[in-house]
Amino acid sequence: MNEERRLSQAGLNTFLAKMYAFMGAAVGVSAVVAFILNNYYQYEMLTFFATHRWVMWALFIAQLAIAWTTSLRIDRTPAMTAVGLFGFAAIEGIFFASILTLYTGQDITMAFVAAAADFIVLALFGLNTKKSLAGVGRQAMAALIALIIVSVINLFLQSTMIVFVFSIIGVVIFSLLTAWDSQRMKALYMANAGQVNVTNLALIGAFQLYLDFINLFLQLLQIFGMGGDRK
Repeated sequence: MNEERRLSQAGLNTFLAKMYAFMGAAVGVSAVVAFILNNYYQYEMLTFFATHRWVMWALFIAQLAIAWTTSLRIDRTPAMTAVGLFGFAAIEGIFFASILTLYTGQDITMAFVAAAADFIVLALFGLNTKKSLAGVGRQAMAALIALIIVSVINLFLQSTMIVFVFSIIGVVIFSLLTAWDSQRMKALYMANAGQVNVTNLALIGAFQLYLDFINLFLQLLQIFGMGGDRK
């Protein structure tokens, strides 16, 4: 019995290590793509997107398609899921390259450090708490939908105050989703250990957590950007 429990815990630890390593690698891909474009091809990039606006929409639609297929297919091969994860991360890096031109290096650094600290704390909480976070996660998803709707409306209102307030709400939402997704993926592994490919499951979990972290970073970036001087 003790041996089975030890092996089960070892398997869980291996799964979690893979999942967070894949997630960190995806963040790294986005950062590298954004850094290269922003530091070496900024003018060419901005000029290209200014004259080919449809490309941004095409990339956005591609991301939606990748997110839809990657998050739903637990039976896919790890190679296909990895292509989805890192392909999405590369496209996100392109978006980052254009967004980060609006912020100072200090704002970007502060937002990243704050997002990383928040993510680590909430991920650990989600993994270790005995209380089910399913209810909290569902409420956070409902709040996220409402936030998206109001954000779309604000595209026409152009209210800085609404952006600031909803950025704070966004931080809370994605913090809760980080804890919930961490707990959810742990439970999913425990329920399916030995029945599904562990690497594929780790990649799917990494994709969910990558989305949580990236959106958390973007919300914090807006907050720090409003508190300082834009470029």
